[in-house]
Amino acid sequence: MSSPQLDLDSFLPYRLSVLSNRISQSIARLYAERFGISITEWRVIAVLGRYSGLSANQVAERTAMDKVAVSRALARLVERGLIVRSTDDDDRRRSVLALSASGKRIHTQIAPLALEMEHKLLAGFDKEERRLLDRLLGKLSESQQRL
Repeated sequence: MSSPQLDLDSFLPYRLSVLSNRISQSIARLYAERFGISITEWRVIAVLGRYSGLSANQVAERTAMDKVAVSRALARLVERGLIVRSTDDDDRRRSVLALSASGKRIHTQIAPLALEMEHKLLAGFDKEERRLLDRLLGKLSESQQRL
């Protein structure tokens, strides 16, 4: 008995991964050219721009990125002065991260560019298609969490 063939062109995880990588690479070029940061660094900045005071592990959880990649990105961002690391007042063993003034400026400049890219990506969708896409992505996320 032969095993089933995996058709990558119709295999959802593969298609989502390729699409995500292509979108991320397009955006990454923009961030690298204008701000000298990688996509991983932008994701860290974006998360800390929204949720200040997280630990490195919490940043990794929120971005669903590898802890080593997040740690390296954090080290580069701290070195560049875009992120500050301090000690948690309640738990002196825990360090917390926040954007510095320079990090906040970059976040403020990049956020509109990211939103513009999203707008361009969704330009061919009408309002109902956008709502449907949002619902479907939410369902996929829920399904993934049950795996």
